[in-house]
Amino acid sequence: MPVLLKKIKDEYTNIVESTRPIKGDKLYIQIYKLLYKMIIKTEIPDSFVLPPTRILADTLGVSRSTIIKAYDILILDGLVVSKRNSGYQLKPKESNQIIYAQSNETNHLELSKIGKSFLELADYNVSNSAENLAFSPGLPPLDIFPISQWKNLTNMYWKEIEFANLAYSPSSGIEKLKSNVANYLALTRNIQCNPSQVFIVSGSMQSLFILSSILLNPGENVILEDPTFPNVHAVFKGLLANILVGTIDKKGINVDYLREAKHQSKLIHVTPSCHYPLGIIMPLERREELLQFADENQSYIIENDYEHELNNWEKQIPSIFSLDKRQKTIYLGTFNRILHPSLRIGYIIVPQNLKLPFELMLKHSHRFVSPSIQFVLNQFIERKVLHNHLNNLIAITKERKLFFHDQFNEIFKGSGLSLMANNTLSLQSLVKIKGNYLDKEIVDLLSKNNISVHSFNKCFNAHSPEQGLIFGHCSIAKPIIKNKLIRINSIFQEFQSNQK
Repeated sequence: MPVLLKKIKDEYTNIVESTRPIKGDKLYIQIYKLLYKMIIKTEIPDSFVLPPTRILADTLGVSRSTIIKAYDILILDGLVVSKRNSGYQLKPKESNQIIYAQSNETNHLELSKIGKSFLELADYNVSNSAENLAFSPGLPPLDIFPISQWKNLTNMYWKEIEFANLAYSPSSGIEKLKSNVANYLALTRNIQCNPSQVFIVSGSMQSLFILSSILLNPGENVILEDPTFPNVHAVFKGLLANILVGTIDKKGINVDYLREAKHQSKLIHVTPSCHYPLGIIMPLERREELLQFADENQSYIIENDYEHELNNWEKQIPSIFSLDKRQKTIYLGTFNRILHPSLRIGYIIVPQNLKLPFELMLKHSHRFVSPSIQFVLNQFIERKVLHNHLNNLIAITKERKLFFHDQFNEIFKGSGLSLMANNTLSLQSLVKIKGNYLDKEIVDLLSKNNISVHSFNKCFNAHSPEQGLIFGHCSIAKPIIKNKLIRINSIFQEFQSNQK
């Protein structure tokens, strides 16, 4: 440790005394960049414990909070992990790699057709790393989550718990939460439903898995927007559904195309409040056209309203569910995108005729979401903590999206990466790639540098020449956003040079 401290101090002194110091950087950014360089160049050994924050602060003559901020950014980079009672330790390099076992038919003869189908979907994995927050799509501003209030409510739950509450919980969710979710949606989305139609689930993927299981036989059709979430493709492909693409125009899914293609399907999945990843808001007339098409074909519509709070808070467009007189629309929502995804809690509203099969599928598979989480979320709603958090969420998301767009356009001007402008307040932004570059190559390269973005090309069901990068723009603070964009620009320039 003394040797490392001296090495860091010497490097830091050289920066401070340099005739060309790094201008415009805050102190913790300078120290972060110094440590980042030493880690990348393996000047600090793998799995080595960094100096304690107080000792390093005294050594460099800075405040302890400055060192903590620098270490926190290294954690966001995925280079360092914080271990209780052990300090800050360099992350072992092998833990950054996910090794998939070689898959071939002879190794998996015992699997069912569906088991083999899911085995082929490893390439559809687009989940975010827990360490690489920059720029993981779909993440809210994690640093504004009211942790202390959640903690206090959790403590209250366990303080007042009775032994009877430790038994099995209702599969559909606790009644108070179901009722409050129904009231919440009545106010925010003008959705009128009975609480018995509300099911508390872990998230949209669980809902889609169950819906597909109870409504589709293998080989039957489902209509998906093209492009859309890769994991939505994956769940239907895995369950052996036949995917029919619905092309996208400036108003969302193109109903005229569905008619011209003579698409017929029992299920249609759409994201009307904010199309993923193009950010298109489906206008009222297109929603009515889609309902008419669904009525003609006796189709259920799955309305995945995954970010409705961000785009319907100030100016609402009626949900498809509220417009559907046939009662054949299924509504999906989630708290994972407005609170944080590690909660794993969302909801689905099903028509009356699907209540029993959905509940039985839950009961005989996933059983129920943790009652303690349901209780705390219910208190979050009743005590107006959720309402206050949403106001804060919207304000911070607006601020960081604007900052991200301004910085991106300045840093990447003339680079071959162009930001697509849109007026939706989404948690992610789409960047188009000019030139003959594959987005997968850039995604993989950035991942090796502990930066997470998603492939636009992977969002298409069929082969598409479209190449782009999907950036989450609001999970990290503005200074880190700027620093990471500068880093990406440097990586991309080197990538372009190597391609020539």
